[in-house]
Amino acid sequence: MPVKSGDKVKVDYTGTLEDGTVFDSSTHGDHSHPLEFEAGSGQVIKGFDKAVIGMEVGQEKEVKISPEEAYGERREELMKEMPRSNLPEGKEPEAGMMLAMSTPDGRQIPVRIAEVKDDNVILDMNHQLAGKTLIFKIKLLEIVS
Repeated sequence: MPVKSGDKVKVDYTGTLEDGTVFDSSTHGDHSHPLEFEAGSGQVIKGFDKAVIGMEVGQEKEVKISPEEAYGERREELMKEMPRSNLPEGKEPEAGMMLAMSTPDGRQIPVRIAEVKDDNVILDMNHQLAGKTLIFKIKLLEIVS
């Protein structure tokens, strides 16, 4: 019985960049357990959601997902300059360092320091996978009833 929109599914997956770099996996590292979500509900990126629709239990597939179906294109307006004095105390800021910022509604979002200047830093608030084509190997483990 193929997956349809609204089904709860469990999948194993490995996500790589076009150069073969693994950025996430349900079988290794921090997330080493199957991913469970409701197909077609927008709980995962659009391209991943579309990929599982129609899959059968035990089936494996590899999909290439464009930035538009993943984390979107990089947007220059998400590069923000702010005074170094606004950063948390304690650590000397460095390019590439990740920080957590609070949104007005209280959510925490990760931001990356793109550049450090004398008095300011440039923060990159784009998702770290924005603008990238993603390749996922997906195996449908079960349709949860």
